[in-house]
Amino acid sequence: MAKVHVSSRALALLPMVLTVGAALHAQEALPAALHAKLETRLAYVADHLDGVMGYAIKDLSTGETFLRLPDTVFPQASSIKLTVLLELMRQAQEGKLSLDEKHTLRRSEMTRGDTEPILTMLGDGTVTMTLRDLAIFMVVLSDNTATNILIDRLGMDNINAGVIRLGLKETKLRRHMIDLEAAKKGNENVSTPREMLTLLEKVSAGQALDAARTKEYFDLLRLPKDSEFHKALPEDISIADKPGSLEGVRCDTGLINIPGHPFIMSVTTTYVARDDEGEHAVEEVARLAYDYFNRLSRSSSYGRVISYK
Repeated sequence: MAKVHVSSRALALLPMVLTVGAALHAQEALPAALHAKLETRLAYVADHLDGVMGYAIKDLSTGETFLRLPDTVFPQASSIKLTVLLELMRQAQEGKLSLDEKHTLRRSEMTRGDTEPILTMLGDGTVTMTLRDLAIFMVVLSDNTATNILIDRLGMDNINAGVIRLGLKETKLRRHMIDLEAAKKGNENVSTPREMLTLLEKVSAGQALDAARTKEYFDLLRLPKDSEFHKALPEDISIADKPGSLEGVRCDTGLINIPGHPFIMSVTTTYVARDDEGEHAVEEVARLAYDYFNRLSRSSSYGRVISYK
């Protein structure tokens, strides 16, 4: 067997190499410990909810993730409108329609059973708005009549085909908004936490739309709205989200832009005993995630925060 000759210089450097390696390992242990704490706190919120919670949270800068029931199919309520907005932008991009196309509202197309009928308060044939206007009503006020008009204009099959092209197999728009008969048959609008996150991640990465339409997609989602994420996070934080609510269901999916650590989170609750508890649970997950990534954005790899106050 051949002898291996190790120079005296190499032997002298060995303790230094081992010391540096140990220091790097110790340094990596710091953020790992912080990660573990957040996982514990998120699990606590989910475990103490009288219902079922799933979430998918991902740092777009590092790929760091936090997952709970990420591939379980949940009802998405109005969060499914993210897919409608995506198809609207895609068809506009391909020249199949114009966002400035006009639509005159008629009583006959108003959504029956809507508990917040913003558009139904308007006159019959007295109001004309653009498809972009309808999208704003859909995103900001979650207006179901506006959404259903867009679904009919775009085509439900086209909306679902666009989702499939992104590789999302469980995200399905199966019915119009507030279609109780379809819901009774099990035709719910559904997705998984991971797929809802992936949808926004792919749009953000330019894999679904061109740069101009990608910007407009998120500009619309950043418009102020009443959502669990907006309630939980500071007012000056950029939040591009679409919440959803049904009886027993509360959810929200969005892109939160923190410098250096932008992240996407999709949080869904179902079988909730009390709707307000579901809302508070979604808010708490959002707050915990924001606090974590905001801390990382302000800290060195050792956790030191330098503040010029």
